Amino acid sequence: MEVSAMEQHTATLYDRDGHLCLFFTGLVDGEGIPSNQLMIKHGGEAVLFDPGGDLTYTPLSMALSRHLTLKTDLRYVFASHQDPDIITSLPRWLMHTDCKVVCSRLWSRFLPHLVSGVVSGTMKKSLHKRLLELPDEGGQIPLGDSYIEAVPAHFLHSVGNFHFYDPISKILFSGDVGAAATPGMDHVPVDDVATHIPLMEGFHQRYMASNTACRNWVARVRAMDVEMLVPQHGRPFVGKQKIGEFLDWFEQLQCGVDLLQEA
Repeated sequence: MEVSAMEQHTATLYDRDGHLCLFFTGLVDGEGIPSNQLMIKHGGEAVLFDPGGDLTYTPLSMALSRHLTLKTDLRYVFASHQDPDIITSLPRWLMHTDCKVVCSRLWSRFLPHLVSGVVSGTMKKSLHKRLLELPDEGGQIPLGDSYIEAVPAHFLHSVGNFHFYDPISKILFSGDVGAAATPGMDHVPVDDVATHIPLMEGFHQRYMASNTACRNWVARVRAMDVEMLVPQHGRPFVGKQKIGEFLDWFEQLQCGVDLLQEA
């Protein structure tokens, strides 16, 4: 197997009292945009967030296999939205594990388009039994004697978008909110938000729908007890001060239709 030019990292974000949170970076080889994956294991059950596509499936499944039995331990695969770098590996997870896929109900009828001839016709017919469709208001998905909270983040890159919060580690997996291009450094927490902003700004201005969506999300997150904000691309924000500085910036961001001009 060829070794990726970008070094792969597995960072332990939390490991206490049988609750384990692992952060995987550097798994994308080739020309695909780098992406991060988060796995949480609690009480013998595991969940995986935004597993990506074919570029990540093999290295990610190998990394996960060091910590759990994929076939039986992986209970859920969470998809924050419908993009290729989020969930196009869906057929493989359905074939090789017993997981259910958690996504917005807006996208549940689109996911069968990803289940090609790789998966049998029987699997196609029973796909709806493997989907857990989230209503717009989100909700709590049981994990052992705890849960994962689906936090609405609509119009922040997708019309049906969710982020996912773990109340034990107090980690918020924030999808594309907070994303930046920091190849080779994605496992290293942001040390200076002010110097990190230029790495985020252009992406957020184009891919987030409006400041209204930003402000609604920030108000929701400020009411939560978040100690780590982990985006799907780029470096995590660790500690309430760094998170607060990011929220201050994002709350004021003019983006999307705010910047749209007739020209």
